[in-house]
Amino acid sequence: MTLHVIDVHPHIITTDTATYPRAPLHGTQSTWSQERPTTTEQLLAAMDDAGVARAAIVQASTCYGFDNAYVADAVAAHPDRFTGVFSVDVMAPDAPERIRHWVDRKLTGLRLFTAGSTITGQAPGLGDPASFAAWDCAADLNLPVCVQMRVAGLPQLKVLLDRYPDLPIIIDHLLNIPLDDGPPYHEAEALYGLSAYPNIYLKLTPVILKKAREGKATPESFFKQVFAEFGAPRIAWGSNFPASPGSLKDLLQDTQAALAWASAGDQDWVFRKTAEMLYPALQADPASATPDDNKEFA
Repeated sequence: MTLHVIDVHPHIITTDTATYPRAPLHGTQSTWSQERPTTTEQLLAAMDDAGVARAAIVQASTCYGFDNAYVADAVAAHPDRFTGVFSVDVMAPDAPERIRHWVDRKLTGLRLFTAGSTITGQAPGLGDPASFAAWDCAADLNLPVCVQMRVAGLPQLKVLLDRYPDLPIIIDHLLNIPLDDGPPYHEAEALYGLSAYPNIYLKLTPVILKKAREGKATPESFFKQVFAEFGAPRIAWGSNFPASPGSLKDLLQDTQAALAWASAGDQDWVFRKTAEMLYPALQADPASATPDDNKEFA
C-alpha cells in the first residue's frame, strides 16, 4: 500500500555553530544531537529516500533551547515541504510576544519540553499559572501544543486540559510509558485516561514502538488497544529522526510493519490525515480543506 506520508517529529541540527549557536535547555546538550547532526538538506534527502512528502520539524530543545532560528530558516527556504514546531519559555513575561514572533516566521506549532534525555524525571511547572498567558496566546492563535512529558506530570496537564478544552494538545511519544508487563498494560491506564479529553492527540514514534517490543509486549497488542481508546484520527506518526538511530526510511518502514494489522483507512490517518488536521500548512493544497475537515479538528 502506498501512503502519502507526513512526519510530525523530525529534528534538524547544523554544524554551523557561528550562525546557530548551541543553547541547550538546562545546559546539557543531548548526545544524539552531537553524534548525529542532520541538516535541513540532509533531512530533505532522507525524506526523498523514504517517501516522506512533508514534515513538521520539531525544535531541538536539547541543542538550541528557545532559539528556533534554524527551524524557521528551514521552513522559509522550503515552505512546500516543511512547517515548524517551536519552543519558548512559557514562564517568561514576554512569552506571548515570543510566540507571536515565531508564528510570524510561519511556524505553526508550539512545543513544551518537560522531560527527556537531558532532564531527570518530570520538570516542574507544567500547569503553573505563570504560564497561562502563553497558553492563552496559543489558544487565541489555535496553535497546537505538543508536550514531551512523563506520567508524573499528568495532574498538571489536567489543569491545562480543564482550562483549554478546545486547544489541540499533542502528547509526544505516548508519555514514554513502560510496557514490558504486556497486556492489559496496567501502567498505560494513565495514558488511556486521557482519551476522555477530545482535544488530546498522540504522537506515535520509535520511542514508544521500542517500548512496545519489550518484555511481554508486542506492537500489535499495545497499539490495538491505543487505537481502540483514542481512534486513529487522534494519532500521528513522527520519526524522531535523527534522535532515534537509523535511517528515516528504516524508521518509517519499521512503524508501517508494526501497524500492518491496521486498516488502510486507519493507517492513512496515522501517516497523513491527522498531521494535516493538526498542521494545515502540511496539506498538499491547504485551500482544499472542507468545513467538515475543520469540524473534525474543532
